[in-house]
Amino acid sequence: MKNLKNMHYQTISELAPRIESGEISPVDLTKAQLKRIKDLDPQLRSYATVTEDLAIEQAERAKKEIANGLYRGKLHGIPIAVKDLCNTAGIRTMGGSAVFAHNVPNHNATVVNKLNEAGSVLLGKLNMTEGAMGGYHPDFQIPENPWRATYWSGASSSGSGSATAAGLAYATLGSDTGGSIRHPAAVCGTVGLKPTWGRVSRYGVMDLAPSLDHVGPLTRSAKDAGIMLEAISGHDSKDSTSLPQHVPDMLSNVGKNLKGIKIGWDEEYATTGVEPSFASAVLHATTVMESLGAELVHIKMPDGMRDAMAAWPVICASEAFTAHKDTFPARASEYGPFFRQWLENGSGYSSSDYADAHRLRIEFVGALRLSMRNVDVLLGPSTGKTAYPVSHDVLYGPIPSDRNPWDSRFTVPFDFSGLPTISLPSGLDDNGMPTSIQFAGHHLAEPLLVGIGTAFESVTKFHKLHPTI
Repeated sequence: MKNLKNMHYQTISELAPRIESGEISPVDLTKAQLKRIKDLDPQLRSYATVTEDLAIEQAERAKKEIANGLYRGKLHGIPIAVKDLCNTAGIRTMGGSAVFAHNVPNHNATVVNKLNEAGSVLLGKLNMTEGAMGGYHPDFQIPENPWRATYWSGASSSGSGSATAAGLAYATLGSDTGGSIRHPAAVCGTVGLKPTWGRVSRYGVMDLAPSLDHVGPLTRSAKDAGIMLEAISGHDSKDSTSLPQHVPDMLSNVGKNLKGIKIGWDEEYATTGVEPSFASAVLHATTVMESLGAELVHIKMPDGMRDAMAAWPVICASEAFTAHKDTFPARASEYGPFFRQWLENGSGYSSSDYADAHRLRIEFVGALRLSMRNVDVLLGPSTGKTAYPVSHDVLYGPIPSDRNPWDSRFTVPFDFSGLPTISLPSGLDDNGMPTSIQFAGHHLAEPLLVGIGTAFESVTKFHKLHPTI
């Protein structure tokens, strides 16, 4: 096996041409990743299931295809992993819940099929919070943040953030209903790309709240996020909510001059009530973007935002209760304290409560569009604070009494609106933990976000910072 020491933090963009040329074997790369998982994941607990035999089989197939001139593209032979709410035929899909501990689907999620078609290698399924909400089931392990043990690794795509940051996969899939791609990306120091709602099919992906759920990649560069997103995007006849628009070249804006790009900036929104490290990171990003030729445009985020954020738990819990109707309340005792309480909350909301929350949502989305009407993207933090110490008692539930919807004001607006966002590493705080910024774009603006992200990375190199494990 070729010496692949220190290859675990390479990007897809760096590896792909070397795989295509035959310099690196997908089999060797996969075996190196499996060994790293075996060595480090007992400590990090990012994987729910490691699919070693399948990964070797897929890697050997990729090697033969590439040798025969049948190169499928940049993901061919690349070892990746997916969040354990994406159905995988013949492989358990648990969604972080003991209720589904023995659930073995007979079909793949569309995103898994698309990654297979791209020639990627599936290393396994990644740990997550129960039901993709905020807390874990007591029967399941909690992933560690690779930057520091016992620190929050983000929810709900915890394993996706941890594995990507730790070099245990070259890219992962997460899902985002209220911030579950962006929180793990932010606190683990990775890129997270939440696509436009409907850009990616949700067929075969366990629901939390269908009107809010998004599926997208966590990677170690903006270009890699674009490569992953392009592979999994597109209309799907099995998901009527998937968008019919043609899937563009997600890297089409990479390398383009940012002159003339207008960046919306509400300093009060972006820095008030935010940890100083995150506020400083976002302020620094404004300077970086202006140096790249972009124009900073001062805007005002919508009034009534606090009321709109308070509508999110009503919508999410109500839709979650409906999504789990086959197992809750019939098997309520099998759910963990956190998610069981979330479903109980959902069962208690009336149709009037849901309608009022939905009205607040659509009114806010309209106001957000007005706020962004004269800009190309909006800049702010990915979340309000860096990773912090957590205990099992808190993360297993019940729901903390001080849980505040306002804490999600940097993520929920773009789940409500379905607008795409990209989260980017922006340095380390005084405690040595990652900080992150976020650009939000208009409907189907992912190529622009990838281009902006790549431009930011080209002059900052924060995405090259990695934890010492």
